[in-house]
Amino acid sequence: MITRKQTNERMSRIVEHNGVIYLAGIVSDDKDLDIKGQAQRVLAMAEERLAEAGSDKDHILRAEIFVKDIARDFADFNEIWDAWVSKENPPARACVQATMASTATLVEIIFTAVKV
Repeated sequence: MITRKQTNERMSRIVEHNGVIYLAGIVSDDKDLDIKGQAQRVLAMAEERLAEAGSDKDHILRAEIFVKDIARDFADFNEIWDAWVSKENPPARACVQATMASTATLVEIIFTAVKV
């Protein structure tokens, strides 16, 4: 069985199958923020979506991180990430530079987690 939440005609923001939770890419809802601010918003939104799906950051399996300008923003992003991520259960992670759909978007993250 597949459960979909926060669904519209284009996508579902949360999909669950066999106890695995897949979150669609999350971007900050405030594009006026710098990389640290956008990262904090994305991580807060991720926690909300994980909670809605019955999980939390300690159960994240994988994070796929897309940064608009990795040379400029990698260190500042990692400062926010390192303060947030579970020290006991860090996920597998990739971080790459990417062209964003919105010119004001500085970071987008896709999470995969397990249900608690």
